[in-house]
Amino acid sequence: MRENTAGNGKDAPARVAVVAAGVVSPMGFGLGETLDSLREARDCITRVTRFSVTECRCKTAGQVPDQRLLDERRVAGRSTQRLHRTSHMIIHALGEAATQGPGFKPELTIIGTTSGGMSNGEDYYRSLHRHGNLRHSPTWIANYPAQKPVIDAQEAFGISAPCQVIANACASGTNAIGHAFECVRSGRYQCVLTGGYDALSELVFVGFDSLQASTPEKCRPFDRHRSGMVLGEGAAILVLENLDAARARGVPILAEITGYGMSTDNFHLTQPDPCGVGPRRAMERALRSAQITANAIDYVNAHGTATLFNDAAEGKAIAELLDRVPVSSTKSMMGHSLGAAGAVEAIVCLLALQHQFLPPNINFHAPDDGVELDVVSNEARPAALRTALSNSFGFGGTNASIVMRKFEV
Repeated sequence: MRENTAGNGKDAPARVAVVAAGVVSPMGFGLGETLDSLREARDCITRVTRFSVTECRCKTAGQVPDQRLLDERRVAGRSTQRLHRTSHMIIHALGEAATQGPGFKPELTIIGTTSGGMSNGEDYYRSLHRHGNLRHSPTWIANYPAQKPVIDAQEAFGISAPCQVIANACASGTNAIGHAFECVRSGRYQCVLTGGYDALSELVFVGFDSLQASTPEKCRPFDRHRSGMVLGEGAAILVLENLDAARARGVPILAEITGYGMSTDNFHLTQPDPCGVGPRRAMERALRSAQITANAIDYVNAHGTATLFNDAAEGKAIAELLDRVPVSSTKSMMGHSLGAAGAVEAIVCLLALQHQFLPPNINFHAPDDGVELDVVSNEARPAALRTALSNSFGFGGTNASIVMRKFEV
């Protein structure tokens, strides 16, 4: 197993434990269903049903079934029937976390998102423009703010922690986890609730389709014949706690977060610097934060959107920094959930470390020219994993990486 060079002196920063987690995504409701989807390499992309895609090139997305969300309308004795589906997703994810880590008391909540309540804004402005019925406008406006689903979820479980929302393109979820990690590591906070969410939005879907960033075909990250991304949706919650405090409470520790790095390309609004300098800096800074060298990484959950430019830049950065480390993009299975992606993929890394396997990169047939990557092609692999690196990159050249480690006493 690769060497971890982190020090353990008296002045070392606090260790940060993941004591609970919850997720809902196209791969399933909860950690168990998500694990099954990963192990079975399920393609969870389906034809879009929430709005018309007749005039779009891309007609598919990773979708969370509405019926299952709406079947759980009461949480802690409170009706949630009138809430937006984004609130339902976070409530489900937080509910799962609450059953795993009883007694945690977050002092702060940090959540990443991009679209927020954009679908409510769509409904309002369409009705306004068409002089339609505005009877539902109070609900649309009330649910528009990006913090509303987070507040709904906290209220459902009696949590009153201050809430911060990070909207930093597709790096938002990883930025939120990284910020929460640093809050606990610094010693200023003992317990922070973090994660990300995003729901499929017609405006966003059509926007990516208009940019021709979305594909009418299968999502094929790192494949030579990739033709674009597929959108997704979901929510994921992680409870981060000072490891010593968690052990004193006697709660199970699912994993440790040990490092966080971020960077900005300053190259182009929608394209990464083709030399891969931005992603590489984020990964290097995450390694430095974790006080480990590159050869300590056993697995990389790549951003891997299956767009021509992203995969080329990220693949170059990974190949140059990490020597033949197994890499996969699980967006091939569930789509790109934007602000939720980094949080959902942190859950993927958590499951990989707990159950000692490499998550698959499906729809992979031919490696990209000139990039040496060990892509976990088409099916999961058993593996001895100690440390994983998760990447999230976004428009504007925003890059973020976190390092997660299997908990060892």
